[in-house]
Amino acid sequence: MLRNRLAALLAAVSLTLPGAALATDATQVPTVNGLALYDQPALPADFTHFPYVNPEAPPGGELVRAAQGSFDSTNPFIIKGTPASGLQGIYDTLMVSNPDEPFSMYGLLASGIRLDPERRWMEFDINPAARFHDGTPVTADDVVFSFRLLRDEGEPFYAGYYADVTSVQALDEGTVRFEFAADNSRELPLILGQLPVLPEHYWASRDFTTPTLDKLLGSGPYRIAEVDPGRRIVYQRVDDYWGKDLPVNRGRHNIDRLVFDYYRDQTVALEAFKAGNVDMRIESSARNWATAYDFPAVTNGFVEKMLVAEGQPDGMQAYVMNLRRDKFKDVRVREALNLAFYFPWLNERLFYGAYERTHSYFESSEMAAEGLPDDAELELLEPHRDQLPERLFDEPLPIEQPEDLRPRLRKALGLLRDAGYEVQRGQLVDRTTEQPFTLEVLLYDSQFERIVQPLLKNLERIGIQGRIRTVDVNQYLNRLRNFDFDMIVGSFPQSANPGNEQREYWTSAYADQPQSRNLIGLKDPVIDALVDSLIRAESRQALDTAAQALDRVLRWGFYVIPQFHLDGTRIAVWDKYGYAQPFPEYNLDLDAWWVDPQRAETINQRQHGGG
Repeated sequence: MLRNRLAALLAAVSLTLPGAALATDATQVPTVNGLALYDQPALPADFTHFPYVNPEAPPGGELVRAAQGSFDSTNPFIIKGTPASGLQGIYDTLMVSNPDEPFSMYGLLASGIRLDPERRWMEFDINPAARFHDGTPVTADDVVFSFRLLRDEGEPFYAGYYADVTSVQALDEGTVRFEFAADNSRELPLILGQLPVLPEHYWASRDFTTPTLDKLLGSGPYRIAEVDPGRRIVYQRVDDYWGKDLPVNRGRHNIDRLVFDYYRDQTVALEAFKAGNVDMRIESSARNWATAYDFPAVTNGFVEKMLVAEGQPDGMQAYVMNLRRDKFKDVRVREALNLAFYFPWLNERLFYGAYERTHSYFESSEMAAEGLPDDAELELLEPHRDQLPERLFDEPLPIEQPEDLRPRLRKALGLLRDAGYEVQRGQLVDRTTEQPFTLEVLLYDSQFERIVQPLLKNLERIGIQGRIRTVDVNQYLNRLRNFDFDMIVGSFPQSANPGNEQREYWTSAYADQPQSRNLIGLKDPVIDALVDSLIRAESRQALDTAAQALDRVLRWGFYVIPQFHLDGTRIAVWDKYGYAQPFPEYNLDLDAWWVDPQRAETINQRQHGGG
């Protein structure tokens, strides 16, 4: 509290100093209902609902989905515990994204927004109608409390997310003001719009940092109705939800009950879907998609399969090497391990040709690096030339490797020998210590074992002894939090407008923070600087260039073994739901779906009557 007051005082004093930049008075800044990262939001100030929704969608019904593993907490904001699925539905945020735009947000708890033209501060007016589920008004004090609580006691990424906020204060009961650092991220105002607002009066007597299974209090469209620890969580639509008629909510949050049933085995979860015990399935397995949906309900038209296109970059799913382990510190070792991954065989034999090989951390976007760096990229890269491999400047992307497996493994073995290893009696050993090179891939889903095994078989051919360790979700998360692994299957999802989350993915500050998303353990000042350039980008072109430079450096570091991607989301669903089409361009919005009463009755008779 004292520190924030001092920051506000210093900011006020600085306005009187000669040559200081003058802040715009809040009364001179127009109040708006939406913000976009670049340019202006697409929807007019008087819009009545998002264009892709059905504003007349009927309320009612139920949606049952399968969740994997187990859960032991209803608090999704902290390091400890395994949170249940679906908890975001009980909390309102200051603003909400329109899935039909690249990155625009519109007021939810905020009935008005003012952003300084110089982007040094912003203010939110809290909707006076906003209420928590116990009837208590949502106030500016709750916003200040939530910001500080998440930044100081929440998961590590919140501190990075909000790093450029220098102070926050409630100007009165209905207005909150955020002050920003001079060189803040252009994305920061929108990031603050995503702030979930928690009730200060509820948490005053509770320990926020300890997992709980309580039915936590929120202000969102759903409340927790049932908690069966580790097995099931049920959310009930709030009939008197304060925000149900807001433009951002009209036609959304239509389904009365959202149920997440937990399954430890994906094969069992699939059988539950076939039996009608689960209503919707987002399918991650190409083999299942190609072969497992031939049961009568599909052929009779009771189950629909769809592939929903996405407008976001595909990001990076990969085998992630843990640089905290000495065996991965040499880039030649990491490149050799990349060579042992043979995608054409996997795609043909296991994936039915469904996937494409991933190369970029910003795959399927203008932000992916290609060819040699252009002049704009070189402006960012040249100051760090002495710290970067020369081939980054001289060899184009994508990185050319032998197409066939045998020469790939031959090249890999050569790199390993250059790194100080040799094969003795069929085992790759360190020439100095004579210790064998071993590798463990940590998994929580047995479905992935068949995908890892071909990689380990190829590694065995060059003397590396690898094994798979599959553990339950809770043990997996505990090991992940402490970076207790050699290699995992990890992902780095990307949006069309990457920003502050990149700090937690790649920068030195997060390498040793438990439960951070810097899974690799990167500590590289060049990467730190490039992330900073990306976050501070003032134009779309500058953002693309910074992302390309970052992508190029990451790819030439061989920190991960890129896997594969599918341009879309596979959904199988019992055909009792309605949804407006076309779907939003950038993100699938399941909150806009509804239960069709007539179709639901037909399906339910079939499911429970044996038809």
